[in-house]
Amino acid sequence: MAHLSLFERRRRRVRTALKARAGGRPRLSVHRSGRHIYAQIIDDAVGKTLASASTLTKGSKSIGANIDAAAKVGADLAAAAKQAGVTAVVFDRGGFLFHGRVKALADAAREGGLEF
Repeated sequence: MAHLSLFERRRRRVRTALKARAGGRPRLSVHRSGRHIYAQIIDDAVGKTLASASTLTKGSKSIGANIDAAAKVGADLAAAAKQAGVTAVVFDRGGFLFHGRVKALADAAREGGLEF
């Protein structure tokens, strides 16, 4: 454990805290790269992805890696979650800090009807 990066340590700490307070709710997991942002809702009890969205999904491929793109991904994910029958999730930001694109995605998902 001594050789883990700061990002990896933060990611593990966030995931451990989430498992303690999840209460059986699915997890909204976010991954951010230099070019794209990805989000998926995962049911850890059965290990299955219930809904997903990213800047690579059809119709949003030309969007860059900016806050507007992240907000669109959040709105798309909320719509997909509603279709899958998911209303409440726990937010897993991974090792990413909650600002910028990650915050924009979360805010748009909340506006779309997801509760977390």
